Formats: sequence, structure tokens, C-alpha cells
Amino acid sequence: MKSFPFALYDAFSATAFGGSQAAVLIDAKQITTAERQRIAREIGMPATAFVDSHAEDWIEVQFMSTVMELPMCGHGTICLLTHMLESKRINMARQSMRQVELRLPKSNANVGLSLRDDGRYQVMLDIAPPRFEPPPPHTGGLLKVLGLKADALAPDLPLETARGDFVHLVVPLAGLDAMQSIQPDFNGMIEFCHAYGIETIAVFCTEVENVQNSIHVRDFCPAVGVSESAAAGTTNAALTSYLARHELVPTESGVVTINAEQGLELGRPSSIQSRVTLTDQEITRLQVGGIATRVLDGHVYL
Repeated sequence: MKSFPFALYDAFSATAFGGSQAAVLIDAKQITTAERQRIAREIGMPATAFVDSHAEDWIEVQFMSTVMELPMCGHGTICLLTHMLESKRINMARQSMRQVELRLPKSNANVGLSLRDDGRYQVMLDIAPPRFEPPPPHTGGLLKVLGLKADALAPDLPLETARGDFVHLVVPLAGLDAMQSIQPDFNGMIEFCHAYGIETIAVFCTEVENVQNSIHVRDFCPAVGVSESAAAGTTNAALTSYLARHELVPTESGVVTINAEQGLELGRPSSIQSRVTLTDQEITRLQVGGIATRVLDGHVYL
């Protein structure tokens, strides 16, 4: 019998039991893809990171949900890099900032690491800006699976599909009352998403509970194995791109920071930070990140 240590973290949360959960398994090269899927299902977290190999400046990793391989995972990356730093597999030494390359099965990504004044590690993932397309044609079907009426939609903002590492249907709502009145039909969402090639339904509004934040987010992901995500990095990167696209943030050249609140309806409050670099109103760099908190350690036995 072989054993593999794993650690469980809460991403985008400064305390335990907030944010979105991910497990991290180190030295997983011996574990087959089929075994990884079973392990991820057994652990039962929104994402599990399997590290095949690593050095000081790169990590070879595969992310799995309970039902599928994930091409990228924002919150899983936050948990993974925090674990690598805390376990001294990556050493900040005297550096206050450094870069690490994430080597995924189908792509690579850059991750920025920094040490905050409070001693916590800030992890910021570079994400390619998504392409925007018209939404699926049946708004009535969408409203039905969200349990909303038409007046819940923001009257002056369009629904759009954001196509990047995941395919998000961006749904702007009128305000917090509409956000909190959502009655999700998860089975209906799975059918809707499969019918239109959507992976997550990203619902947001610009009315917030904490005035330090810019947007309030709910992200429904049953098509990829999570009914509702308490914190989603890739989704918030897409939403930040949407905000820039529709000039809901300053669009002069420079860096704009968007702070999002998410997970409040789930009792898992999360804080997600996105940074968008704009040059002549075009996005030239998009990052998303935050901090993660270790919750428990254990072993998987095979």
C-alpha cells in the first residue's frame, strides 16, 4: 500500500472555513489519471492539485474536480502555491516577489508570488483575457434555472459569453436583492449548460455588502462538478474583463484593481482580487489572486 500526503486549503480567505476549497498532493507522478479522478472524488473538494514534479521556478501539475480534469483552476493555484511556499518547496528567501511557471497538461501559466507585510503569501495568476460572444438565445430558460424574473436583470448591461480557460455566461443583475433571491435549479443548469456549451453561470452586480469591494459575485458551476463556487479565480478574471469592456472601471492606460466579494450566500465569505493592465483601452495583462489558509493535512492510501 502506498500513501500520498495531501493538504487542504481554503483559497481567497484569511481564515479557515471561508473561500473555496482545494486539496494539494505532492509527488503524484505515480498516480494514474483514473486514480486521480477517484481520489478527487473521494476527497470531494471543488479541486485537487496533483503535482508531478517541481523545481524552484516551475511546477508540473494537473487539476481535477470531482467529475473531470480542469484545464486551469484559479483557486486551486492559490492553494497549490501557498502549500509549496509553506512547505519550503519554493523558497522566497530574501525576495519580496518572484515568478513561477505553472506547467499544465495543455498549457502553461505564470504566477506571481509576494510576501505581504502580515507574513502571508499573495499569489497572483496570469490569465489570458477571454473572448466575448453573444449569449445563448433563450434568456427565458436561463431565468428559469436561476429562479428569477426578467426585472432581476440589469437593464443597461448585456448578457455575454466569455470564452477562456472556461466558458462563462456573464449575467449582470440589478442589485443585491436580485442576487439573494436566486433559487437555483442545479439539474436544470446542467442541462442548460450542456445545451449551449456553457461551463459556469457567472452572476454579478455592482451593489456590494462591503464598500471596499467593486462587485458581488455568485458563480454556478454544476456542469463542472460544483453546484456553486464560494470563490472562483478564473470567473472573476472574466468578470473583470467584462467590466473593462463595458467601461465600468477606469479605462485610461494603467493598472486597475477590482476587489470582489463572493461566497456570502454560502456562509463561506471570500475576497478575490483582480488586476487588469490597460493600454489604449486594450487589456495587456490580466491577473487574479489572493491568499489561502491551511485547514487540515492527511494521507491518501492506494
